[in-house]
Amino acid sequence: MDDLMTARLMLHPMTVAEVEQVLTGERGEARWAPGYPGVGDVNAARRFLDTCAENGDPQPLGSYEIRRREDGWVIGGLGFHGVPDRTGTVTIGYGLVPSVRGQGYASEAVRALLAFARSRGVAAVEGDTDLGNVGSQRVMVAAGMRLVREDEQLKYYRISWDGLDGLGG
Repeated sequence: MDDLMTARLMLHPMTVAEVEQVLTGERGEARWAPGYPGVGDVNAARRFLDTCAENGDPQPLGSYEIRRREDGWVIGGLGFHGVPDRTGTVTIGYGLVPSVRGQGYASEAVRALLAFARSRGVAAVEGDTDLGNVGSQRVMVAAGMRLVREDEQLKYYRISWDGLDGLGG
């Protein structure tokens, strides 16, 4: 599968071998920015491999490296938390190394991933974030997702292309 391109980023669909490198810390030929992979990237790698074991390789709805086009550095990751459910809904996650946060990369990447999901027939995309993670909340809103509920730990966001977004209309 081809990389997804944005103005400043290349979203590289990861192979099983590349995901395994994240788990072992062996970067191979990739140029990892300091701080990559983070805890979230390692957790996403495990989730991806679990999905592969249960359902086969989910690509193109799998894991992606976020690479800067200007220098090729891997600055984070994003992707789908498994295959869409029976309603066509899938959950996404994302993260960036601390040194590049606040520059709009996450919003740019998430917008591209949402457009890609829609083009692949996904009906809705959900995401969640800790109550105190204002940066992540801003990313989802900037990408077009809407806050649909919250509990004592998390805020939950959603976008759907049927116009409902979990808001009843």
